[in-house]
Amino acid sequence: MKKFIQEFKEFALRGNMMDMAVGVIIGGAFSGLVDSLTNNFINPILSFVTGAATYTLADIAGFGSSFISALVNFLIMAFVLFCLLKGINNLMSLGHKKEEAKEPDTKVCPYCMSEISIKATRCPNCTSVLEEAKEEEKTETVNA
Repeated sequence: MKKFIQEFKEFALRGNMMDMAVGVIIGGAFSGLVDSLTNNFINPILSFVTGAATYTLADIAGFGSSFISALVNFLIMAFVLFCLLKGINNLMSLGHKKEEAKEPDTKVCPYCMSEISIKATRCPNCTSVLEEAKEEEKTETVNA
């Protein structure tokens, strides 16, 4: 049962599944916004132009306020989804360890500026003897 729950958690919190869920929810909220725009602005304008209906000033003010209400609802829904996904992403990253920085395994040749192995004492591209190698040789000969 524990393995089943773990598999379901991995399935439900997978990136593309969360993206699809957000898309469906935002799509529904945006649909309400478009419906409000159509019912409160476009249809009254078409009705006025065609002479099908006459509107009073109170009717027109009511149209604007209901569209603003739909817009605020959409913005609140988007903000809540943003906060929810940010929290889920933080929870998902709690168990992961940060990778330790690797030591560089390459360096740049000071003569030809090509990238070479960090252990190289001579550049394979320009065949120059590298300064670090010369200094190591000097200390070895002094110590011997």
